[in-house]
Amino acid sequence: MSARCIMILGTSSGAGKSWLATALCRWYANQGLKVAPFKAQNMSNNARVVATPAGEYGEIGSAQYFQALAARAVPDVRMNPLLLKPEADTKSQVIVLGRVDHALSQLPWHGRSQRVWPQIAAALDALRADNDVVVIEGAGSPAEINLMDSDVVNMRVARHAEARCLLVTDIDRGGAFAHLFGTWALLPEEERALIA
Repeated sequence: MSARCIMILGTSSGAGKSWLATALCRWYANQGLKVAPFKAQNMSNNARVVATPAGEYGEIGSAQYFQALAARAVPDVRMNPLLLKPEADTKSQVIVLGRVDHALSQLPWHGRSQRVWPQIAAALDALRADNDVVVIEGAGSPAEINLMDSDVVNMRVARHAEARCLLVTDIDRGGAFAHLFGTWALLPEEERALIA
C-alpha cells in the first residue's frame, strides 16, 4: 500500500512551504506514523551530506534534512532527488540522487527535465512504499505558466503522487488573497481539484 501524500504548494518562493512541511512532518510523526519529506527539486547552496540507499554518501538540500529530522526519519538522498547548486546567474551544478551529474550540468534547463523525471518519480515511489505519509514540498509557484511544460517539482509531482495539496502564501507581503486566487485560477481544472 502506498503512503498518503500531502503536498505544500506556495504562491511564490518564500511563502512558507518549507516551514509548514517541517511542521507537518513532526505532526504526523507525533501521531505514530512513519513519515518522510520529499522535494523533487531544490535550488540551494545550503546542503547536507546524507546516506544513499547503496550505503554511500550524497547531498540533499538543508530544508529536507531538517524536515527528515522533524519526521524522526533518517535523512536520505531520495528525499531531495534533484539539487541545483547555483554557480552563476545562468549556471547550476546539478546533483541527482546525491551525486554531481556533469552531463546534466551542461544542458539547458528545458533539456534536463525529461531526463531527470524518471529518477524523481522512482525516488518518490520508493518513499511512498516505505512510509505511511510523505510530506511533499513544491517550489516557487505551481502557476508559473511559462514553466509548466518542464515542471518536475509542482503539479507533475502532485498528479503522480495523487497528493492532496495545500496552497500557502505570506500575508505579510501584501496581496495575499490575490496571490491565492490568481494561483488557483491559473491552474487547469483537474489540478485545482487537488487543492484542499
